[in-house]
Amino acid sequence: MNIAMFGQKHVLSREGGVEIVVNELATRMVARGHAVTCFDRRTRHVAGSELDKRVEYKGVKIKSVWTLDKKGLAAMTSSFAAAWKAAWGKYDVVHIHAEGPAAMCWLPRLTQKRVVVTIHGLDWQRAKWGGFATKYIKYGEKQAVKRAHEIIVLSRSVQDYFKSVYDRDTVFIPNGVNYPELLSANEINKLWGLEKDGYVLFLGRIVPEKGLRYLVEAWKSIHTDKKLVITGGSSDTEEFMNELKSLAGENVVFTGFQQGKVLEELFSNAYIYTLPSDLEGMPLSLLEAMSYGNCCVVSDIPECTEVVEDKAVVFPKGNTEALTNTLQHLLDSPQTVRRYKDGAADFITRKYNWDDVVEKTLELYKT
Repeated sequence: MNIAMFGQKHVLSREGGVEIVVNELATRMVARGHAVTCFDRRTRHVAGSELDKRVEYKGVKIKSVWTLDKKGLAAMTSSFAAAWKAAWGKYDVVHIHAEGPAAMCWLPRLTQKRVVVTIHGLDWQRAKWGGFATKYIKYGEKQAVKRAHEIIVLSRSVQDYFKSVYDRDTVFIPNGVNYPELLSANEINKLWGLEKDGYVLFLGRIVPEKGLRYLVEAWKSIHTDKKLVITGGSSDTEEFMNELKSLAGENVVFTGFQQGKVLEELFSNAYIYTLPSDLEGMPLSLLEAMSYGNCCVVSDIPECTEVVEDKAVVFPKGNTEALTNTLQHLLDSPQTVRRYKDGAADFITRKYNWDDVVEKTLELYKT
């Protein structure tokens, strides 16, 4: 098949879960003999660096499309440009990722393309968006319901949402995760003085719905020599990032956006990984943290509890006191942490496998 994908910012980056998913799907589909073209935004990387200018990666064709790089407009304009190119290109399937870009479903449908949409989360609920952006994303959701041949969801709770609100059947295909190589704390020690089991790690986009206010407030009441490490870039949320930094104490390290070896070292050497989110789609960072054998602390939202089952520590969403007590208990109980670490990697890599995800997605293309 000849497949087009859009909705990601840049396929050769880790700016968010969408980018990781598109990279894994596209490269693995090419390895199975399919042709895949990914339409990226023509914008700078979230870290502020110049983008990789390659036009091909592991056989995947990469094409940058016109983008108006303004908050609330980048996704809309790049999606229109990508949808236009996909509509008039020689593609069998157009796979759109996320609710905002799904507003352009109508364009490839005009030219009789098969359209598949993956809902990575109910994005209109995110706190960073204002009135117009929220309404536009909700419009994209409705367009997916109306015009997509198939809708993929990443969690059972989102599947229930589409059935109850729209009476629309969706296909549950969760994300996958790879079995990684554990690295010693070399680069992260040079950069921030971090050592094996010397810190609690949060990794994700720096946005309000990730529960970072609770985490920073909880950490103020915790007694430990370990550091809290917050890794991630802002996503049109610079004011929130500045607010967190003003609230944080001296033993909180903000590393900014990281990928490659530094990111792998951060995952490999954490004492605990925590994700105190109010809202998630399917948290790839949580899958990755468990694949590195981490003891994980997560909020009790379904998108997290479906992933971890009984293999992680769960606290009530938005409850700062409960988060404080949970983290303090684990900091004081290394034997409990070790119990959660043992078997975490085997559990998560058996449960979520990228090859299974690709096979199910390809079958959906053909249906």
